[in-house]
Amino acid sequence: MNPEAPRPVIVVDIQMPFISMVMLMVKWALSAIPALMILFAIFTVLTSFLGGVTTTVFRW
Repeated sequence: MNPEAPRPVIVVDIQMPFISMVMLMVKWALSAIPALMILFAIFTVLTSFLGGVTTTVFRW
């Protein structure tokens, strides 16, 4: 085997205290709120734009 070639790694276990894991999950949940708000804003703008284009093109 070539010493410079990457070797596959398999993670078997992670040692992490329960409280630290709970805090990590709470941080993920709290950081998801602004991310969803941004995605909702992008979706709203895109939907409004496509709705205006569709209305203009097909003259409904």
